[in-house]
Amino acid sequence: MGDVLVAEDIVKSYGGVRALDGASIALRGGEVHALVGENGAGKSTLVRILSGTLAADAGTVRLADDTRIAVVSQELSLFPDLTVRENLFPDGGPRRFGLVDRAAADRAAGPVLTELGLNVDPGIRLAELPLADQQLTEIARALLRSPRLLVLDEPTSALPKEAVDRLERVLRALTARGIAVLYVTHFLDEVMRFAQRVTVLRDGRVALSGVRRAEVDVPELVAAMLGGGSQERPARRARVVAEGPPPVVLSAVSVPGRLADVTFTVRAGEVVGVAGLQGAGHLDALEVVCGRTAVSAGRVDVGGRGLPRSLRAAVRAGVAFVPSDRKRYGLMTDRTVWENTTSVSWLALGRGGVLPPRAELVRRTADLTERLRLRGGPYDMVARLSGGNQQKVVFAKWLATEPRIVVLDDPTRGVDIGVRAEMHRIVGELAAGGAAVLVASTDLAELTEVCDRVLVFVRGRIAGELFGQGLTERALAVAVQQASG
Repeated sequence: MGDVLVAEDIVKSYGGVRALDGASIALRGGEVHALVGENGAGKSTLVRILSGTLAADAGTVRLADDTRIAVVSQELSLFPDLTVRENLFPDGGPRRFGLVDRAAADRAAGPVLTELGLNVDPGIRLAELPLADQQLTEIARALLRSPRLLVLDEPTSALPKEAVDRLERVLRALTARGIAVLYVTHFLDEVMRFAQRVTVLRDGRVALSGVRRAEVDVPELVAAMLGGGSQERPARRARVVAEGPPPVVLSAVSVPGRLADVTFTVRAGEVVGVAGLQGAGHLDALEVVCGRTAVSAGRVDVGGRGLPRSLRAAVRAGVAFVPSDRKRYGLMTDRTVWENTTSVSWLALGRGGVLPPRAELVRRTADLTERLRLRGGPYDMVARLSGGNQQKVVFAKWLATEPRIVVLDDPTRGVDIGVRAEMHRIVGELAAGGAAVLVASTDLAELTEVCDRVLVFVRGRIAGELFGQGLTERALAVAVQQASG
């Protein structure tokens, strides 16, 4: 079949950052065309331009006649308080005598819902459905528009295996009808399973263009995503790992639907990374250590105090938790630097039951901000700081607790390369000072730079471990993808 969309030499910049730099792609009817690349490669920008929601700075997009495009985004665009029927037909759907004809709407939606294996009452409120069924509802709504091009952006991020299997059958049925599917995903096993062609973006440019899926394998896709460069791990001074009981111990730990028989330790002076695709369980392991998730089986010992029953209990056991979403969980942006920096060590822990004088808290804050090279004084409002300096404030408030265990979730997300280097320096100093550090990151290069070893999770279990010279970005990317396949 012919092309339904051809994009050539697409350029898009945001300020001084070029998100797309001459990217091209051709989508054919009757094919699933996978679009892959690391975070920040330009995938989302290209999708927005192809769907017409964003204008390119340069380049052309040509559509075949009567091409209708439907987009299913990773973030649901549904209305949880409305019914499934109302979400499927946001314009009200079929009408009779000027009124919405619910029976006709249900008849129209029936074949699509059946095709997706979504056996729900169209009159049920969407919020009552599990997240997987909500995502399938979004796909059903797109299919009801009878598109010639269907864009699926991370469509399986919330789907269990059986729903992914149903989606595979749906994709086959759609392509058999001549529909073109652009499938955006970071699950390379799904690329090998679903797609007929693959395009790889790297730094806004096409690194692999429309190659037939049968002509590449996962390591070759990873190589295209990461590019060239040395694969040797940068030399670093060996850390001194303390003897004695490890500060973090998980033994045969299970959490229903999230973790199964997970066992690992983190010793004082050691930096251990956890990696995996979305939903693999590595972030759930962090939550167990931080007291945010209860376990159904196994043994947990954090800081010699057993299983923390809450984040406050974890803090009292010596745990510091630096979250990925600093504005939602890590900062009070309408307060000063000193108020944020002292919020955990004095207010949450309630040391002595009485707060020290403000001058003492400000002095302690000044010491920490100097150590972190933070551009801003204790009395500055956090909202006025740059993103990188806000992240340093998050670090400062946890360093003020003098932690023995440091848990980091995407610690350098959204910061520039200079701040990233400083954050890595701080991680090294924490480990050198005897802290046990547990870190997750969506940036695999970061894990190879700061960690002594990395545990690879898949479907709630530890599937492998990389360390020493074997811990490289490419080896880690291949291990994550192949373990998940």
